[in-house]
Amino acid sequence: YDHGIARKPALTIETDRGVLALELEIHAGKTLQVRVDMGEPILASAKIPTSLAGDPPLDVALPGHDLRVTCVSMGNPHCITFVDAITDHHVHSIGPQIEKNPAFPRRTNVEFVQVNRPDDVTFRVWERGSGETLACGTGACAVSVAGVLTGRTERRITAHLRGGDLDGI
Repeated sequence: YDHGIARKPALTIETDRGVLALELEIHAGKTLQVRVDMGEPILASAKIPTSLAGDPPLDVALPGHDLRVTCVSMGNPHCITFVDAITDHHVHSIGPQIEKNPAFPRRTNVEFVQVNRPDDVTFRVWERGSGETLACGTGACAVSVAGVLTGRTERRITAHLRGGDLDGI
């Protein structure tokens, strides 16, 4: 929209998971926010895919690591772990190890999440094949799902990432 490619504030885009509807919030000719319906989470272990037990694997031990994880797919696999305080060690050392863990046959994205309040989280993401990224929309959705399923967060949260905040996830 800001570059003249789209002319209306409602549009669709085609992704590997299907067609997504986007709604742009426009002010003074510029996009302020984008709302996207990311679709239903995939919770079956075989479809995430992961060999970890459970549909979904919910707050389970990850072999080879002293942490518990919840796994969700939003069309791509996510392994979410809740921590008291996120460190660079989590992201840059543990993140790549989990990405390539044998429990994830296609590798996985990894989110390290600190719950600030039931409606507010901070997280950092290690994306498979890319390393740490500043933000991840599917990761934010997966974090929200994992937070609700494990009783750590409310259904609507604000997520703080290095690249900015995502509201109303």
